[in-house]
Amino acid sequence: MKLIKVASGVLNQTPLDWEGNKHRILTAIEAAREQGVSVLCLPELCITGYGCEDAFFSGDVLRLAKEVLIEIAPATRGMIVSVGLPLASRGALYNVACLLADGQIAGFVGKRHLAGTGIHYEPRWFQRWPQDARVEVELAGHNYPFGDLVFNCGGVVIGFEICEDAWVADRVGHELVQRGVDMILNPSASHFAFAKHRIRERFVLEGSRAFGVVYVYSNLVGNEAGRAIYDGGAMIASEGRMLAQGPRLTYAESHITAVTVDVEAARMSRAHDDSYKPDFNDRDVIAVPFLFPECRPEIATAQPAAWEQSQHLKEEEFARAVALGLFDYLRKSRSRGFIVSLSGGADSAAVAILSALSIELGAAELGFDSIKARLSYIPAIDDARTARELVNLLLTSVYQSTRNSSSTTRDAASAVAQSVGSQFLEFDVDNMVQSYINIVSNSLGRELTWQQDDLALQNIQARARAPGVWLLANLRGALLLATSNRSEAAVGYATMDGDTCGGLSPIAGIDKAFLRKWLRWMESDGLTDFAPMPALAAVNAQQPTAELRPPGAKQTDEEDLMPYEVLDQIERAAIRDKLGPREVYQVLKATRAEQSDEQLLAWLERFFRLWSRNQWKRERYAPSFHLDDENLDPKTWCRFPILSGSYERELRELRTIVSPQEPSALAAGLTQK
Repeated sequence: MKLIKVASGVLNQTPLDWEGNKHRILTAIEAAREQGVSVLCLPELCITGYGCEDAFFSGDVLRLAKEVLIEIAPATRGMIVSVGLPLASRGALYNVACLLADGQIAGFVGKRHLAGTGIHYEPRWFQRWPQDARVEVELAGHNYPFGDLVFNCGGVVIGFEICEDAWVADRVGHELVQRGVDMILNPSASHFAFAKHRIRERFVLEGSRAFGVVYVYSNLVGNEAGRAIYDGGAMIASEGRMLAQGPRLTYAESHITAVTVDVEAARMSRAHDDSYKPDFNDRDVIAVPFLFPECRPEIATAQPAAWEQSQHLKEEEFARAVALGLFDYLRKSRSRGFIVSLSGGADSAAVAILSALSIELGAAELGFDSIKARLSYIPAIDDARTARELVNLLLTSVYQSTRNSSSTTRDAASAVAQSVGSQFLEFDVDNMVQSYINIVSNSLGRELTWQQDDLALQNIQARARAPGVWLLANLRGALLLATSNRSEAAVGYATMDGDTCGGLSPIAGIDKAFLRKWLRWMESDGLTDFAPMPALAAVNAQQPTAELRPPGAKQTDEEDLMPYEVLDQIERAAIRDKLGPREVYQVLKATRAEQSDEQLLAWLERFFRLWSRNQWKRERYAPSFHLDDENLDPKTWCRFPILSGSYERELRELRTIVSPQEPSALAAGLTQK
């Protein structure tokens, strides 16, 4: 037996926060030392932060990263620790893992496969490290090996798969095992997406089994740079068995998951594999003197949290990821609270609930005093004595009525605010709306009417609600949260400078159909270890409505657009799967046989025209959180021209096939706010 205590650390880092990032790295190292850990893997680019964007091109950033590395190294005496940073060599920039051993720099390994899809743009900043290449780099007057290296640390051979290196078909581990590696460290910056953790589990387990190694996976956690949320989820596996797992979506700034592993047992599993063909060329093996202390065997138990075993995992993940994202955004932006324009509808209710959960979940995990300490920069924070009082201090909900508002939505807004514990204010903005209408009517010399000016009269109500909540947010130094969802973003069913106003749009990455389902679940079941919210009945009983037309119009979102389930199905097929109008029609025809051809055609024409017409709105949305591969954010995921041909030829061809007559009235009713 060769027993070694190993650990994976997750860190909540911030780009370019040199002192904060160093402090959390040192805290993790010390926590691992206290647990008797010999080998610690920390996340990718943890010194600089992963989301530095074009700041990676700054020579000053590269200089400071090396300085911080040198400052960290002495803290690793008696340990082996991997940390990540950008490193330049011969005029190119690389994403590297540095192995520190017994207080010294042992060498650097370059990332071989760069993440360049989805929200990732690594090839913009970094070069791929070529296989089998090795150079020397100079730091503080000393030369160190840099390349496609493995490290023989006191008889235990350690190699690296850096995040994407393990996600590709030809993963680096195949080569590492031929070079006799006993342990693979995977420092990652793998963002949260629904059910993504299950994929990570599979490649960690399969890597440990197929390669016959101890596999140590680390990750970032929290809202690091604004849009991406990281879920942590440290893992340590050997011989295809999960030995230890760390918490996901934790509020802790650093967390260590440690376990004792038998390196010899993993090594011998390769001896039983007749397909294993070792490479006898000891190229690029860095000898690192190290004496591992004796360890006692321990029974490894890897038990996920109760909420991760829920039958409603997506609902749990949504609430916990967005809540953590909001909490980190609040404190890292030094904002003093949240402002939500609470309409009484589903979207704003969800935003208010998630804002409250950002405090409640953190207090439940770490304790109220710990959460309050993280927000110590906020005046009057000490006045709060419970988590609910802290929510009341930080969250303000505002119901803004016009003559078209109903008691139903007012009462629903009040019930939600009371249920989550927020302050509740009411603004009557009808006089402002009528003032704007009168100004324009007088200038034009005619009365504005619903028959002639429907859309403009709707929009002015939404826009008149913006200045008051912005004023309130400015007065309190708070973060104004926009309440638009992804389904609305797809078709532009939102008023720019109205319900889209805000510094952050936390639900712009989630579709309306799921959001309504989540609210019903929160009403009846609620999060694991939390009570349900029966007050949501007043919201869930309503049909979604902008409530911008006179009450007699009985306005609903789905009458303006189409059923949200249909809208979301078209969006997934057209935008996520990149199908053209004819192909999307075939998908609808196969799944919605109860609908007439004319109706399906009308919905398709409406979607494609509104999608094309409203790219400019998506370009102007406040930053949103990435939650899955259906993101519409043009800055990080889904690029589309602001000006385009609007699918006119494609729709004309489809109309000829399906309905040769003139375009239907259904299709012509193109509604946007």
